[in-house]
Amino acid sequence: MSKLLIFIPSIEDGGVEKNLFLIANYLTNKKLNVSLITADKEKKFFFNRKLDFISPSSSYWSKKGRFLKTIICFYLLFKFYLQNKDFLILSFQANIYAIFFSIIFNLKIITRSNTAPRGWSSNIFKRYLFKIFFKFPKTVIVNSLDFKKDLDKEFKIKSTCIYNPFNDKIVKTKSQEKILFKFFNKKKGSINIINIGRMTDQKDQILILKALNNLKTKMKFKCLILGKGTNKLKLNNFITDNKLNDKIKLSGFKFNPYPFIKMSNLFILSSRYEGLPNVLLEAQYLGKFIISTNCPTGPREILLDGKAGKLIKVGDQEQLEKAILYYYNNKNSSNVSNKISFGKKNMKRFDFKINCYKYYKVIKKYI
Repeated sequence: MSKLLIFIPSIEDGGVEKNLFLIANYLTNKKLNVSLITADKEKKFFFNRKLDFISPSSSYWSKKGRFLKTIICFYLLFKFYLQNKDFLILSFQANIYAIFFSIIFNLKIITRSNTAPRGWSSNIFKRYLFKIFFKFPKTVIVNSLDFKKDLDKEFKIKSTCIYNPFNDKIVKTKSQEKILFKFFNKKKGSINIINIGRMTDQKDQILILKALNNLKTKMKFKCLILGKGTNKLKLNNFITDNKLNDKIKLSGFKFNPYPFIKMSNLFILSSRYEGLPNVLLEAQYLGKFIISTNCPTGPREILLDGKAGKLIKVGDQEQLEKAILYYYNNKNSSNVSNKISFGKKNMKRFDFKINCYKYYKVIKKYI
């Protein structure tokens, strides 16, 4: 049997990585001969022991940026090729590098894209490269139907849509972990808001802060933002300058965010673009009301055109304020509870086993 090689130079702490762990371990359990190349040596314990985990011997590389991680992994990929010759590449990251390698050595490749093209295709050079290189993979896997529509139109290809595999058992178990967290307000007249994501321009958390600053005299709330990133100082400064420290808290990245989601009432996603945001699935499963930007792509599909939550325009602070205030004034209404229950009832399409099996079927065609 030919081998499957998963290529992901940098294993970080986001939704892509959650999907990676689930998919890689599922494929290994299906008795495929799976190897994985990454620069992040310390992430080995997330994977099935039967998976052939390949990384640099030193943890030095795990502290470097994506570019240097990709270079060292490209070297490891070449070494792997010299020993194996015949294998299928499943690229989770650095797709151009992986496709280039597959062309040089005449290997089959499947790539996975996780962010809608409208988020990065404004870069003319990058768009030109992808138009050339996207012709070579056996298929390009995307994680939402809107994403597929955008990608196929932009790059004249036929991609394969497979939703992110959602494992409700993991979320349920981890959400029951007891934590000491006294920031949220338990009083009936107050709401607890949460946002989870990298603190970057893409996630646009400053939109939430500006909206809440305008609403601070109109309602009682506590807001928690979990994540790390380049915009942390900017967000902190806004909170301090507007005397919001007792209302808004930045708590950094959490390996287990589910108890925090469980303790909240309202989940807000403020992104400018996504692929299929896992955090919305997690909040939906844990029974939270969701307000999300209708960004490309994913939120509209998850929230079923607004039947399972509230969709607002990207970057529209006024709409966000109105949506938050609506929830605050109607949190106990049947309309709010119906949206929450409708979303949870319709989560079957994201089921872990269904979507991992779709990966398995696609890979089996070429292995």
